[in-house]
Amino acid sequence: MQYYSTRSKNDPVSFAKAALTGLAPDGGLYIPGDVPRLSSAVKSSLAHMEYIDIAFEIIKPWVTEDIPSGVLEEMLISSYPFDAPVVEAGGRYVLELFHGPTAAFKDFGARFMARAFSYLRRGEDKALTILTATSGDTGGAVADGFFGIDGISVIVLYPKGRISYLQEKQIAGLGKNIIALAVEGSFDDCQRLVKQAFKDQDLQKKFNLASANSINVSRLIPQIVYYAAACGRVSTKPLFSVPSGNFGNLTAGLYAYKMGAPIQKFIAATNINKTIPDYLETGNYIEQLSKATLSNAMDVGAPSNFERINAHFSWEELKEIIFGMYVSDEETRETIKEVYKTGYCLDPHSAVGWQAATKLEQKGVIDNENTVIVSTAHPAKFGETLEELGIHVALPASLEKAMQRTAQSNTIKAEFEALKSQLS
Repeated sequence: MQYYSTRSKNDPVSFAKAALTGLAPDGGLYIPGDVPRLSSAVKSSLAHMEYIDIAFEIIKPWVTEDIPSGVLEEMLISSYPFDAPVVEAGGRYVLELFHGPTAAFKDFGARFMARAFSYLRRGEDKALTILTATSGDTGGAVADGFFGIDGISVIVLYPKGRISYLQEKQIAGLGKNIIALAVEGSFDDCQRLVKQAFKDQDLQKKFNLASANSINVSRLIPQIVYYAAACGRVSTKPLFSVPSGNFGNLTAGLYAYKMGAPIQKFIAATNINKTIPDYLETGNYIEQLSKATLSNAMDVGAPSNFERINAHFSWEELKEIIFGMYVSDEETRETIKEVYKTGYCLDPHSAVGWQAATKLEQKGVIDNENTVIVSTAHPAKFGETLEELGIHVALPASLEKAMQRTAQSNTIKAEFEALKSQLS
C-alpha cells in the first residue's frame, strides 16, 4: 500500500512514513493510492465475526508492508479490550463508541496509533514529539493512549474555556510525557498553530514531529472497523448519522463505504458550525469562524478532513451518499430530554446525530428503520449540561478516576510565536 499527499501524486510513501510524519511535506494529508476492498467472504461473515477479527481483516491491507500479521494481531488484542455494541433505543439503532478508557470514540483510533507508533519506531534513538490540537475528546484519548510510552512526548493544544471540566482533566491531568497547552482562542486556532509548526523549518530541524489528529491516516484506519462491524449487527443496510466536527469520523465511514461495507448512506450531522452541510447544499466550500456550542468537540469551522474527502469524491458523488443537516443548541437540549423519556441518555454530540436524522425523517428524506446513530461519547462526560436539564448520569469508573486528577496546563495566546516558545 502506497500513500500520497492530497496535493500531489509525485512522492508515494509507506504506511510507516505517512503515520510517523502525519502531514505530507507539501502540507497535504496522506491518502491511499487505492482503497483496498473487503473480500466477499468477509462481507458475508460480518454478523458472525468478533470485533478484533473484523479489525484484523479491515486494517491488514492498509499496513501489511510495515506491520506483520502476528504483530498486528497482538496490537489489536491490546488496543480493544472493549467492543462497539449496537443497541436499540427509542425505536432506533445506536452504535455506542464510548466503552473505551476515555469514554469517547477517539479511543479506537488513539489506542491503535500509540501501539503502531511504538512498533514502527523500534530501535529509534531520537525522541518523537506528537503535536495535536483538540476540540475536546481527541486530546484525552491521545493523552491516554500515549501516556508513559518511552521515547514519545505529546503536546496537546485545546481552546481555553471551550472544553468540559472533565475533558480538561483527561488532557491536562496525566503529566509525565503529556504536556497540555490552553490556547486563548478557538479549536480552529489550535489547528492552525499545529499546521504552522509542521511547516516551520526551525522546529523541523530541532524536533521529530508527528501528529495524532484525524489528519493522521493511522488515526482514521482503525475507525473504519466499527462501521463495518455495525453493518453485521443490524438487520438492514444501515444509514449512519455521524456527529461531525473535523470530519475524521465521517471520512473513516466513507473509507468503509469504499472498501465495500454494506452501507446505504451517511448523514453529516453538525451543530451550527455547518460548513459541510452548506457545501453539500450549494457546492461552494466556504470556511467559517467556529462558534461555541454545547457539542464542543464539533465546534470546527474549517474541518481538516474536507481536503481528504474532496480528494476522493466530487461534490456530485458526495450528494449521492451524504445528507447534510445541522442542529441548534436548543434542538440539542430538547432531543436529550425527549430521548431520555424513552430510557436512553444521549450526550450533546450524539443528540446532534439523533436530531439530524429526525429532521430528515420529518422531511420525508429518510425512514427510521435503517438509521444508526453514531454515539460518540458517554453522556457522563457532559454531566454539567445534563444536570441543567434535570438529568443525572453516574460516572463510569474510568471517568471517576480522571476526575480525581489535577489539571495542569500552560496558557498561551493564539499566536505561533507563543507556541514556538513553549517548544523551544
